[in-house]
Amino acid sequence: MLKAVEKKKAYEDIVKQIRDLIEKGRLKKGDQLPTERELTETFKVSRATVREAIRTLESMMLVESRQGNGTYVLASSEEALVQPLAAALFHEKDDLMDIFYIRKLIEPSIAQLAAGNATRDEIKELEEILGKQEQDIENGVSSLETDSAFHTILARMAKNRALGRLLLALVDLLEETREEYLQNGVRARESLQGHQKILAAIRSGDCAAARQAMIRHLEGVEGLLFKKKRGGGKCE
Repeated sequence: MLKAVEKKKAYEDIVKQIRDLIEKGRLKKGDQLPTERELTETFKVSRATVREAIRTLESMMLVESRQGNGTYVLASSEEALVQPLAAALFHEKDDLMDIFYIRKLIEPSIAQLAAGNATRDEIKELEEILGKQEQDIENGVSSLETDSAFHTILARMAKNRALGRLLLALVDLLEETREEYLQNGVRARESLQGHQKILAAIRSGDCAAARQAMIRHLEGVEGLLFKKKRGGGKCE
């Protein structure tokens, strides 16, 4: 699985090899990496180089070093694609309203692409997720997980990996805000209704309607979440 690396910037090669294995699903979330000594022997580099690579992977939130217990994979294959992108594009100090605005630019296009590219199996999967979301709401259970699943599947349906990764990065960054929003039963029900309208447009293959349904859905969330604290100017 792993091979010796070139001496120049060797830690970068180690990072790339391990990240590739995570992305391809050959290293899974919860798997333990080989020991420092084993990695040193495999890559034919110093322990300092291995440690630098591990620190880099930790900064990308792909692995976690547990004192006295080794290093473990933190991210799934999908997360391995998303997390470094989010780290590169956004910072913790970025205003959530600004991040949400980018989501408003991206996700309507994803819904439009999904309407034109969705397979029957994907539509059925989306229907099942919305069924679970409705059940969660009726049972008074948090619908954050099913809400996230809806947007994850939608991103996959668009058949545009770059847009999909960007959307998942945005959704992940907004998780705390989304959780707060969905704690309110009325809001959670409104979110579900927005999802159902998007699904209806996708099911009918109406790309324009899917785009508009997503725009209306996100504008509704934005209006309640941020109370329109700041306008977007004359051209918004």
